[in-house]
Amino acid sequence: MLQVEEALAAVLSTAASAGAAPRDVPLHEALGLVLAEDVRAPDPLPPFRASIKDGYAVVASDGPGEYPVITESRAGNDAVGVVVAPGTVAYVTTGGPIPDGADAVVQVEDTEKMPAGADGSKRVRILARATEGQDIRNVGCDIEKDSLVLKSGEHIGPAEIGLLATVGVTTVKVYPRPTIAVFSTGDELVQPATATLSRGQIRDSNRAMLLAAAVQQKCKVVDLGIAEDTEESLKEHMDAALSSGADIILTSGGVSMGDRDLVKPCLAKMGKIHFEKIRMKPGKPLTFAEIVTQDTSKPSKTVLAFGLPGNPVSCMVCFNLFVVPAIRLLSGWSNPHLQRVHARLSHPLRSDPHRTEFHRAVIRWVLDDGSGRPGYVAESTGHQASSRLLSMKSANALLEVLSTGQILAAGTSIQAILIADIISYPSDKLPTASDPPSSHLGPSSKRISSYVPQPVASQNAEVKVAILTVSDTVSSGAGPDRSGPRAVSVVNSSSEKLGGATVVATAVVPDEVDKIKGILVQWSDIDHVNLILTLGGTGFTKRDVTPEATKSVIEKEAPGLTFVMLQESLKITPFAMLSRATAGIRGSTLIINMPGNPNAVAECMEALLPALKHALKQIKGDKREKHPLHTPHAAAAPVDQWERSFRAASGGGGGGCSCEP
Repeated sequence: MLQVEEALAAVLSTAASAGAAPRDVPLHEALGLVLAEDVRAPDPLPPFRASIKDGYAVVASDGPGEYPVITESRAGNDAVGVVVAPGTVAYVTTGGPIPDGADAVVQVEDTEKMPAGADGSKRVRILARATEGQDIRNVGCDIEKDSLVLKSGEHIGPAEIGLLATVGVTTVKVYPRPTIAVFSTGDELVQPATATLSRGQIRDSNRAMLLAAAVQQKCKVVDLGIAEDTEESLKEHMDAALSSGADIILTSGGVSMGDRDLVKPCLAKMGKIHFEKIRMKPGKPLTFAEIVTQDTSKPSKTVLAFGLPGNPVSCMVCFNLFVVPAIRLLSGWSNPHLQRVHARLSHPLRSDPHRTEFHRAVIRWVLDDGSGRPGYVAESTGHQASSRLLSMKSANALLEVLSTGQILAAGTSIQAILIADIISYPSDKLPTASDPPSSHLGPSSKRISSYVPQPVASQNAEVKVAILTVSDTVSSGAGPDRSGPRAVSVVNSSSEKLGGATVVATAVVPDEVDKIKGILVQWSDIDHVNLILTLGGTGFTKRDVTPEATKSVIEKEAPGLTFVMLQESLKITPFAMLSRATAGIRGSTLIINMPGNPNAVAECMEALLPALKHALKQIKGDKREKHPLHTPHAAAAPVDQWERSFRAASGGGGGGCSCEP
């Protein structure tokens, strides 16, 4: 089984020796194609000295003064035979030729029209001194004669069309785009127009999707319909594809291990199979072959054949990762690979332990990705089943999730392969599918918010941390979440002090008791998070209900934690005494209410750090976890040790133990 990189290398190596020869096309048909030869300028541009501004062509050494206007030189009128001698000027317009003798242009704004002379001649007063060469474009200053205008391999866009027209090129040699033949396979398939499905039938979506994808790549397409699951039907459709002049053949379905999956044997008989299985998810059964045409009436050529998987998502992912680069190479692209960018996850993702996954996502550019810097944010499209085409809906990127079997925490930087344009969506209106992106942590996980925190310190987390921002403003999209990213950053930087902590979930909810309770119970009872930090909603306003929601779910209170936070916060502001924060334990999860202020979050965490690692291990049930100065109560101890404990309890100094036996 090949790795993705090895399989793509095989495709591109085969494509490099295939494809049609370059051809000449008229300029109006060249848009979007790739040049197959260099283009040079037969003439200089501009071909004459031209004025940059509307004004007067002058002899610079004349200086300011009143002068007769001897001629007018407008664009398209070269004022042939006119010479601007010292003591005279000529009116010129932008782009107009500069008459002989003139060596500068004074813009209209620096002149003043004067009454006509006795003979009716025009006169003008020059108000500003000009320097030689001022506001004049010299011959060839934009494009020199015989200079290289466009190089072979460059893409022809609107600007390139304009350049070609500028230098008088009306026909260009380009690489033609490939022709793609498409057909689906499967006895269960019916046409999309079928109104009523019989038992076991499904509408053929892959063919419509592949044809549209090929057209989007500006390819010519040949629709060959649906092939039955028989050797005869497959051979007939394959022959039709070759006869159509196709450069690429795309089939969907029939490449798995069933007794009716006959595409691989068909390709093996007609050509050479390069691979038939890839270590990727989705798309494992992708098959690739090359077929050399045998028609004696035509020159032989190499045709690329892709046996795409039948599951629609697998089919489309394979098209993007393998077929698109092949199309580009056949079309003359020097670098056919899809563009990659780095994006930060807005929620945790669980990686597959065996295969690299190409996770469908929407990425967008934000001014603050949670680290105080601009960057790309990646949001999953939801449940990633290979049969679920909804996961491709609105996706503009495939996140390359390497096969580690670990959880990638929110904020992790990951490579995103672009498959569509990046559209600016409001953060609360991302076009995600109906189920939550966080479903990859488990079937019952809640929706994760769209902010992107700092990267985690370690993927091998012993302590799983979840952060819940409670805010009507952030939840409605009316304002950014500043506390959540700050809390993640604090946890990341304190990972070792917490015993190897990783943020595995983040979320934003409005100030509503039921919603706060729901996610606290979810994270505690189902996701088994070790530490939950809630941010905000602990004040005196009517909507501040985080403590009420927390108290309704915890089984034991931990007032010492809130006491320490209060003491620390009072050093900063007296308003800290208005906090109603609570802390407590539910099952094996510690839940702590923190302020909503980003700076206060960092201050409170700093105050709690000396005890949190100790507390979390005890909550896990580790009876061996004791305070560093703990003396076992059942053990005999020397008198001085008892005296030390007594002094500690009575304020006399020394260390003691506050642990329960």
